[in-house]
Amino acid sequence: MTETQLAPNLPQWMKDHAQRYLQSGGTEGHIYTLSRPGADDLTVPSLLLTTTGRKSGQSYIFPLFYGRDGGSYFVIASKGGAPEHPGWYRNILANPLVGIQVGTETLQARARTATGEERDRLWQQAVAFFPPYADYAVKAEGREIPVVVLDPVG
Repeated sequence: MTETQLAPNLPQWMKDHAQRYLQSGGTEGHIYTLSRPGADDLTVPSLLLTTTGRKSGQSYIFPLFYGRDGGSYFVIASKGGAPEHPGWYRNILANPLVGIQVGTETLQARARTATGEERDRLWQQAVAFFPPYADYAVKAEGREIPVVVLDPVG
């Protein structure tokens, strides 16, 4: 078993954010303020998602913005509107059992891709808490950006 580590190739701001989150045990970093040139700052809740690498078997941590839906959480596999899905999403397709840290709470969850009305409803909520997702959907040029529900497991 290998030690959990930050995902490779994260942008520096995500590395810094995840390190602050981890080092504080979740007391810092849960609420993230994103400064954007020429626009108002965005304050967004974030969680740490731990997936198992589909090829390596290594555990990787990804900081992601999230929403709540009942007792579940949801995250957006946007990759900033890139034409391909992010690595963490491809990992959960191979192994949907994940770890999440929300603030100081850690738990196990099963990830699933929302479809139909559920996806539409959660996507609208996501665009409300993080408006750049709407731009990412345009930039993705035909790739439907997955909405991933994280259902806690006992």
